[in-house]
Amino acid sequence: MHNNEWMARDLGVLWHPCTQMKDHEQLPVIPIRRGQGVWLEDFDGHRYLDAISSWWVNLFGHANPRIGDRLKAQVDQLEHVLLAGFSHAPAIELAERLVAITPPSLKRVFYADNGSAAVEVALKMSFHYWRNQGQARKTRFITLANSYHGETLGALAVGDVDLYKETYRPLLLQPITAPSPDAYLAEPGETPAAFARRQFAAMEALLEKHADEVCAVIVEPLVQCAGNMRMYDPLYLRLLREACDRHGVHLIADEIAVGFGRTGTLFACEQAACSPDFMCLSKGLTGGYLPLAAVLTTDRVYGAFYDDYQTLRAFLHSHSYTGNPLGCSAALATLDIFAGEDVLGRNCRLAQCMGESVADLAGHAHIGDVRQRGMILALEMVQDKATRTPYDWRERRGLRVYRHALERGVLLRPLGNVIYFMPPYVIEEEEIALMAQVAREGIELATRD
Repeated sequence: MHNNEWMARDLGVLWHPCTQMKDHEQLPVIPIRRGQGVWLEDFDGHRYLDAISSWWVNLFGHANPRIGDRLKAQVDQLEHVLLAGFSHAPAIELAERLVAITPPSLKRVFYADNGSAAVEVALKMSFHYWRNQGQARKTRFITLANSYHGETLGALAVGDVDLYKETYRPLLLQPITAPSPDAYLAEPGETPAAFARRQFAAMEALLEKHADEVCAVIVEPLVQCAGNMRMYDPLYLRLLREACDRHGVHLIADEIAVGFGRTGTLFACEQAACSPDFMCLSKGLTGGYLPLAAVLTTDRVYGAFYDDYQTLRAFLHSHSYTGNPLGCSAALATLDIFAGEDVLGRNCRLAQCMGESVADLAGHAHIGDVRQRGMILALEMVQDKATRTPYDWRERRGLRVYRHALERGVLLRPLGNVIYFMPPYVIEEEEIALMAQVAREGIELATRD
């Protein structure tokens, strides 16, 4: 069966996420038959370099034999068992290993199914902690402008990207929003660190005013990924950790997209020597194989729930597939790769190669910014370089880049006018060169008047 036949069947029954389905009257759905390394192959034999790790999840390539073999062995042993009064070896071992590699204050692991669910867990757990402590007035959260934390209602509420949030606003909690430390907004000549310090003054003021009603501050450490891959200096996290301690407010680190080596360290918080009260993990946790999430927290938080059942202090949150053995096994195989190979060292070299591959675009008349944090690189297309005037989003210039890239065998999925690279860590230098060249061509096409 060929692409067109599979596409017809797809459009007859499937509703794709974050997609205007009418677009597919003009833009073909691409059915994928197999994957290998950084490459995807469709049913007509065309190959596509997966430059975005299939929505940022695939760390070590498609059909990775180490992860696959671990899964095959687990399938024949135990596929699933409830994680309530029962347990199993992969869940225990994974929890132990996550505690060993994350910031030192994090000692307890609560499993969920996906990133949005992990954020929901952290929000509820923070609120419930304060309730158990007799501080029932703490019901609100502080978030950053331009942040994104998922699309379930609680996670959506603490995000700030209107594209996802505006339609559902009547259903949502009302957070307190602090200005973003996004370095793209700095004054000419102002360093990212200086701008982060200046922006932090607003966060400090909000904490001083609202600490008695705020459960937690939630942030994406260093990179606001769905918010156009905007980046900020680690200094902001250090200041935030100190301020949360002073004001008696939790700090939630959403490392769902930036964890597991994406920013140059295993976890982005490490670059600020920041140990949060909650850390949300998902996406790369299983190497892109299966849905799994984990929320890590402190013994202090855990202890606030430890009591007789009839007191109703227990944390009442569950998912049917919590701590699924197959997902945990895929995650263990992923951690084995980190433990057995110099992944971060190789990523450092690959990140340098990525930066060099598009360095010339910094001078492009319609590129307002080239920014990078480890294995995340973003190119922001603008109408006017001097003023950084953005293109009207309705012109869909990013879609022009996407279509051109597919024709050239590269999967790029721009965020509005931002072209970004977030490839699997097994990419080779010649594949980076192809990715960069195709992006360069697409930008030229997209920015022609």
